[in-house]
Amino acid sequence: MDDKTALVVELFGKNARLYEEKFMDTQQYHDTLDVFCGNIAREQANILELACGPGNITQYLLHRRPDFRILGTDLAPAMLELARKNNPGVTFQLLDCADITSLPDRYDGIMAGFLLPYLSREALTRLIQDAVGILRPKGVLYLSTMEDDYTKSGWRKSSTGDDYYQYFHEGAWLHQVLEAHGFRVVHEQRKSSANGDGTPVTDLFMIAGLL
Repeated sequence: MDDKTALVVELFGKNARLYEEKFMDTQQYHDTLDVFCGNIAREQANILELACGPGNITQYLLHRRPDFRILGTDLAPAMLELARKNNPGVTFQLLDCADITSLPDRYDGIMAGFLLPYLSREALTRLIQDAVGILRPKGVLYLSTMEDDYTKSGWRKSSTGDDYYQYFHEGAWLHQVLEAHGFRVVHEQRKSSANGDGTPVTDLFMIAGLL
């Protein structure tokens, strides 16, 4: 884990309950999550969720698809504690997204909701490559991020006054990387939102399937 990641983990860990209060309601993203669920035909599908936070997306996925078998992962123990509270019966574990190939199972879908703002291009490319190795044929990958020129990535200050490093990613670049690794983008959507410091941003959602 590099220093930037360690700072983010510390930030989310100490502000876990505040994050839960602010983001537990995922209504503004329901349409994109519905597309993800609709693209997974298999019953009792295995789903890997990365950076699950307090289990907000987990909760909605199970509302839409109670048959899903979800493994939720995060690097902040405090977030995992909240996720278990909010989703009794779901398995959660401490895991770095850089280590997903260590998992013994194969998955029908991978959910990465707003993990990308904390991954460099190199780390994100590796994640997409690793996803290919643990997804079943026709597996589905969900990615969301703040979209802007990558060169605008840099240090930000959170609403609680903590410093953290935020990466921006461009849709065109994501298309190239996904297609280079055997994915086809089946859904792409943008929504207007606000950054942690209140500045306006564009949220980008991409759902891709293995060819």
